[in-house]
Amino acid sequence: MAKYQSINPYTNETFANYSYSTNSQIDEAINLANALYHKWQHEQPQNRVEILHQIAKTLHEHESELAEIMTREMGKLIGEAKGEVELCVQICEYYANNGLKMLKPQKIDSALGNAYYLKQATGVIIACEPWNFPLYQVIRVFAPNFIVGNPVLLKHAHNVPGSAALTAKLIKQAGAPEGSLINLYPSYDQLDDIIADPRVQGVALTGSERGGASVAENAGKNLKKSTMELGGNDPFIVLADADKQVLQTTLHAARTYNAGQVCTSSKRIITVKSRYEEVLHELKSAFANLKTGDPLDPETTLAPLNSQDAKEKLTKQVERAIAAGAKVFYQYPEIDSDGAFFRPIILTDIDQNNPIFDEELFGPVAMVYQVEDEDEAIALANNSSYGLGSSIISSDIAHAQELAAQIETGMTVINGTWISSGELPFGGVKKSGYGRELSELGMMAFVNEHLVIDLKQ
Repeated sequence: MAKYQSINPYTNETFANYSYSTNSQIDEAINLANALYHKWQHEQPQNRVEILHQIAKTLHEHESELAEIMTREMGKLIGEAKGEVELCVQICEYYANNGLKMLKPQKIDSALGNAYYLKQATGVIIACEPWNFPLYQVIRVFAPNFIVGNPVLLKHAHNVPGSAALTAKLIKQAGAPEGSLINLYPSYDQLDDIIADPRVQGVALTGSERGGASVAENAGKNLKKSTMELGGNDPFIVLADADKQVLQTTLHAARTYNAGQVCTSSKRIITVKSRYEEVLHELKSAFANLKTGDPLDPETTLAPLNSQDAKEKLTKQVERAIAAGAKVFYQYPEIDSDGAFFRPIILTDIDQNNPIFDEELFGPVAMVYQVEDEDEAIALANNSSYGLGSSIISSDIAHAQELAAQIETGMTVINGTWISSGELPFGGVKKSGYGRELSELGMMAFVNEHLVIDLKQ
């Protein structure tokens, strides 16, 4: 079983180790969070608004410190890490500014009497989060639930324990009551026990399909509500009328942002025949001009993957794809480094029998498909067991919107790739999971819609 360790993927050096939480520490944490939930039941949510504003301010003030630990633990470019902090500041501000309005009782038109439903907290939530966005994944669960009144226990990924500890420390430092967010280092067996604990009322997980299935099974067995975001194999559809500049800009970030380690990054580039060669050469240009180096150096543009294990897994996936007939259009030159660098690669000629056709490749691998027309593009986009995000590149926005409605995903971005903001719901369908985070939809994920009706006499 993996240990909680901080290993710099650029140097492969272990710079911190963290012990598993003891059973007594976990019990104490659940007790503390549960006690806070009951205390909050007797308080108005507006009491937490100013604290959330202060949390946003504290995150902003510690941007450099947060960004550095994220980069050192999982390898993302320092500029991207700072951008992640600012996104989290925006999310906190969004819920601080809009949360109370979302929690107002909802009136229901009924001939039976005066009816409405309250939006009430349900209790302690356990958040199981991945390493690719060490702060953002936590804040998008914590911020809305803080306003609602649901304390959060955090089980973060094994390779970002320092990021988890710093996040919890700063939230407490900003004035959040004890128990608002408690960081734990449980084993998998202990996690099962936490989910089963009657003091815990919900589970929010972002992670792998296998991990999600296991956690969802345990949550269901214990009748706990859950939300699951389980990755994707997102299509990026290029239509004949795609604007050249927009296409170039979006392609240059599609598979390199966060070293391609994004659930919603554009993994399948699906292009009509007339733009196929252009797309291939734009991707090649994007990959060929990357600069490897220390991700803490602002001049570096190609970061390592999060770990050697991730590099080995992705390498095996690509090798299996090539053995099954995929063609290599381009691959980045050899990288002289002990770090977990993966050479960006463009693959073509991938048929439905190829093992990677319906897999998620978590890294800078572009799978490019040529189609005859947009009908074939939509059919190929939907030919996946995943359904998280998608992109359509087209100058005809109204037509792109019509096509978006035909795609079986939870999100579609027109003339762009991955995007996130406090007001935008995030989540997918099929094996990409269920439920939503962020926006008003995300805020209601662990809310009791409590009907109250005054019957007519």
